[in-house]
Amino acid sequence: MTHRPSPTLLRLNQIGKAYHTDEVTTRALDAVNLEIARGEYVAISGPSGCGKTTLLSILGLLDTPDDGEYVLDGMPVSGLSGAERARVRNRQIGFVFQTFNLIGDLTVRENVALPLTYRSMSPADREQRVERALERVGMLHRAKHFPAQLSGGQQQRVAIARAVAGDPVLLLADEPTGNLDSVNGDSIMALLDELHQQGTTICVVTHDQRYSAMAERTVTMLDGRVL
Repeated sequence: MTHRPSPTLLRLNQIGKAYHTDEVTTRALDAVNLEIARGEYVAISGPSGCGKTTLLSILGLLDTPDDGEYVLDGMPVSGLSGAERARVRNRQIGFVFQTFNLIGDLTVRENVALPLTYRSMSPADREQRVERALERVGMLHRAKHFPAQLSGGQQQRVAIARAVAGDPVLLLADEPTGNLDSVNGDSIMALLDELHQQGTTICVVTHDQRYSAMAERTVTMLDGRVL
């Protein structure tokens, strides 16, 4: 019997998260329910401090919820060990951050290859994936350059190549245009749209209503809840 992938890629059920200091407890997420279908493009919007980045951190297994259930690609991930979470993160999730997070003394090619070095694959296979990823974002011609030799928009393209090189089931982008001017921002969002057209499941956090309108669906948050 062949395994057919579920049309639902991820499901959050009653997810809660609080941060505690000596003085106060901040409820970052409160009974959040969310489903994202395989191949869907979802934007998460809402005012600063509403829980968007916390939600993205939980989706990306960078943070753990205090309560509730998270099922990713048919697997409950809430109870995984640190090592298991790292393995799922490396193989199934791609991240794009506002600050690019490229390593300055590595070339573009080496930056994109870095997450793949933690997988058991041949150097030839790794090189092929890196080339394909850089080609997808239009940066293959800058493969030997260092991040400091690139514009902000080009650095973000390299960061996206790094995120998609491992063929993740889910691409998470946290304010990917936040450090870019409007021209480069538009270019990066057009690239994400292109990746979605090619079948990538994308979840992007953005303050910009123009960019959230590019997604198939917008999830609006307020005070730690999904409206």
